[in-house]
Amino acid sequence: MPVVILEDRGVVRISGDDARAFLQGMVTCDMAGISPQRAGFGALLTPQGKILFDFFIYEQAEAFLLDCPLEMAAGLAKRLSFYKLRAKIAIEDVSEAFGIEAGWDDAARHILDKTKSGWRDPRLAAMGWRSVLPRSTVAIGTDRLYEAHRISLAVPDGGADFIYGDTFPHEANMDLLGGVDFSKGCYVGQEVVARMQHKTAVRKRVMPVSFGSAQVAAGVEVKAGELVIGRMGSGLAGRGLALLRLDRVEDAQATATVLSVEGQKLDVLTLPYGAPQS
Repeated sequence: MPVVILEDRGVVRISGDDARAFLQGMVTCDMAGISPQRAGFGALLTPQGKILFDFFIYEQAEAFLLDCPLEMAAGLAKRLSFYKLRAKIAIEDVSEAFGIEAGWDDAARHILDKTKSGWRDPRLAAMGWRSVLPRSTVAIGTDRLYEAHRISLAVPDGGADFIYGDTFPHEANMDLLGGVDFSKGCYVGQEVVARMQHKTAVRKRVMPVSFGSAQVAAGVEVKAGELVIGRMGSGLAGRGLALLRLDRVEDAQATATVLSVEGQKLDVLTLPYGAPQS
């Protein structure tokens, strides 16, 4: 019965008559597709097209709730306030009052249906459901269960699998996980992201990997022979995610060069939700 409280998640609330239009001009996903029954997944980018914040967006009680990393919630609220200008909106960091619950499989869906409203994770159906609830709620299970589930499905986590402020959405697989709408209008960083989609080969991506039994810390170099081809992100029980140079992975595979991390043999696996663009 995997239902867990994600203690490292916070919530930013955006309300007011202009809330949807304001977010439409800011985030990578299409706000037109977000409703009380359907969540969104997107990001706020730098003008150079790199991810500053990524988040889920839920519509609830005439407001939008942004489910984001707890340590970045205040910064997200502040950054959005910079762009507010004359928009009729209110932006609040409500992380002290509300947190995030996640669940997966049919048992978890039953719990979320019975106890509170919830939204299917918009990245992958197999990721399950998410819900906003008071922080006083007692958790069932642990964050470790969720980490194992997320890693098994090769879904990247910001801060662990890629660096905020230094990663394009394609590199974090947001283009394959429904985090970018390529037909919506302009938003911050849109021109760079569109160019990567239509004109530029993606050089790096977060990829699923397997390695030996010894745990590997995030940030450790992945090598092909002696050549550094990327860095490890999340890892648990011999499975993990790594941000890798795709061309160097292909070269290593073509020449039967052994990939390794901290002396352990490493294998690059296939993404379960889409083929990487090269």
